[in-house]
Amino acid sequence: MAMNQTIPAPQSGDSTRGFVYALVAYILWGFLPFYMKAVAHVSPFEIIAHRVVWSVPIAAAVLIILGRTTEIKKALTTPRMLAMASLTASIISINWGIYIWAIGTGRALDAALGYFINPLFSIFLGAVLLKEKLSRVQICAIMLSASAVGLLTWHAGSLPWVSVALTVSWGFYAFFRKTLPIGPTQGFLLEVLLLTPPALAFIIYLMSTGQAHFMAGTPTDTWLLIASGIVTATPLIFYGNGAKLLKLSTIGIMQYIAPSMIFIIAIFVFHEPFDTVRLIAFIMIWLALVIYTVPGLIRSRASK
Repeated sequence: MAMNQTIPAPQSGDSTRGFVYALVAYILWGFLPFYMKAVAHVSPFEIIAHRVVWSVPIAAAVLIILGRTTEIKKALTTPRMLAMASLTASIISINWGIYIWAIGTGRALDAALGYFINPLFSIFLGAVLLKEKLSRVQICAIMLSASAVGLLTWHAGSLPWVSVALTVSWGFYAFFRKTLPIGPTQGFLLEVLLLTPPALAFIIYLMSTGQAHFMAGTPTDTWLLIASGIVTATPLIFYGNGAKLLKLSTIGIMQYIAPSMIFIIAIFVFHEPFDTVRLIAFIMIWLALVIYTVPGLIRSRASK
């Protein structure tokens, strides 16, 4: 899953068009578990390969229509940018793989928890790697979030690794993605272009050994795998265009739409077990997010 993309420069105000674009992106991400359930019988590696391959024509078509291919041409001839894009592409592939596996094996709640924790982990990364100073409120929110993970670990007898892995992989992806001086759609196309050769090689291997679902399973499987490009690229493109027209504080609030939808779907549609300990842990996470978010909203109102 590619939720909560790297946030662009702050905006002086919110645009209605930007709000609609971002809202569409987060709603599409929120409904993504339904697609993942439909392909749960397919190997996560095969799904990732098709997400890569079928995303290329969509992202490329958008950039061609908009006339913004110059950055891609430059990036493909810049060794440092290629190296950084290879790193971010590798990390996002890991994130996708964990998310696909989690939904397919009935761990959508763990996925939702991971994406709820993500903003707080990003703050932690900034403090550790960039030596950014944390406020008392931010420290409190991070400690509360860590306590929730500790509670789940104690209750289950093991670390909720799906949530932690999704949080860590997305956090580092966003951190390194900021080093790419390229637009969001251009950066996404660059990443999938770099992943295309191994993805195509893997698809060919599966087809040659009779292990592929594409063109070998049911027609539904084939069309679902082709659609993986649409479900991957479309929300990213909507988000990239919407975020440019919104303030950071607005994006900060909207990023909780998708994990909230995943949470609701996991409980009321997928009927995943939700005991008292999990409820307490989620309440702790939500409280941490309130503690983290409200001061920023107050400052935003004051400055306005």
